[in-house]
Amino acid sequence: MFDTNLVIVGNVLTAPEWRRIASTGSLVANFRVASTSRRFDRDNNRWIDGNSLRVRVSAWRRLAEGVAASLAVGDPVVIYGRLFTRDWTDEDNNPRVSYEMEAMSIGHDLARGRGKFFRHKAAQVVAVEDAESEAMVTGELSEPVPAEEIPIGFGDGLPLSIEEPPTFAEPLPLEVPAAPSAAPSDSPSGSPAEEDDLTLEVERLVAEQPAAARRSRRPKREPVAA
Repeated sequence: MFDTNLVIVGNVLTAPEWRRIASTGSLVANFRVASTSRRFDRDNNRWIDGNSLRVRVSAWRRLAEGVAASLAVGDPVVIYGRLFTRDWTDEDNNPRVSYEMEAMSIGHDLARGRGKFFRHKAAQVVAVEDAESEAMVTGELSEPVPAEEIPIGFGDGLPLSIEEPPTFAEPLPLEVPAAPSAAPSDSPSGSPAEEDDLTLEVERLVAEQPAAARRSRRPKREPVAA
């Protein structure tokens, strides 16, 4: 009735492998991913691993091709999909529960590395898939796909014009423009010693002036008629 859609940020545990659904013949790529939390231990002054979540991820059709050609063990990934549990019984007749996810979108975690995107080439649809092939693998029997029948493998699917792996340029440091230099002043400039001598000479001339010449120039008040 309700689906549990969520995002998992973690690392690839197992290399993606192709499987074939026995009942429908559909191909799907499966791999396992682990998401582990980390916390800081103040007593030992270091980071330690916390709780961990391990999920089996299934990808279909074009997403499966991208997964098989792009992901390797240890890659940091971000996965969005539908999470559910599957109950099963092992060889000793013990009940088991596994967590599985039908992925809708998968990508590398660019906070921990860099990547380059290559778009799929458009292809014609040769058949219409039935509703059963659209469903999730929930305990259906599957079998490994032989190497000669695998539609794509790790590293395949890159443009033919690329003869070697792409390189990534290091980010350039931010260049701060230099501050503009001050415009040259039109007034003559002298040495500090000459300016000090000129200041002292002006102060001496002001001190030698008579008191009448140095009186205030305030306007004279006219008498007001009563």
